[in-house]
Amino acid sequence: MLTDDPDGSPILKVGSLDSPSAALTLSRPVRPFDDELMLDFLVTARGEWGRVETAVSVWVTDGLGDFLASLSEDFRGWKGSRVWKSPDHSLRVSAEHRSRGRVHLTWTLSGTDIERPWDFSCTTVHPAGEDMRHLAADVRDFLRVATE
Repeated sequence: MLTDDPDGSPILKVGSLDSPSAALTLSRPVRPFDDELMLDFLVTARGEWGRVETAVSVWVTDGLGDFLASLSEDFRGWKGSRVWKSPDHSLRVSAEHRSRGRVHLTWTLSGTDIERPWDFSCTTVHPAGEDMRHLAADVRDFLRVATE
């Protein structure tokens, strides 16, 4: 769900249909360079084993919204995993269409802490079709609003 924080900047919250412990929040978008369509934002992921925050850099046009929209168009399903990665490799989204018309999105955050690499994943579950279409639209709006 796309909302605004008290200072008016967009916040996107992604929850899970099956597991209330799995959630993702995109917030604090910043354009580091006025003349480029690069966007930095904070991603907070919560899963069964903990919570992690990290900064992610994307090109506004690099397709996270398009990736999610393509999943909604294939609401009848697909075989295997589909994957999207941020250019800085700090965020990876893997999608699988499973039984009962549900899409499992595994959000993997990666980074380094005192020169030690780490990964943290949480999986959110969404009904295929309209719910995925709404998620894709919310992601596109988050990226668009942040660059205006």
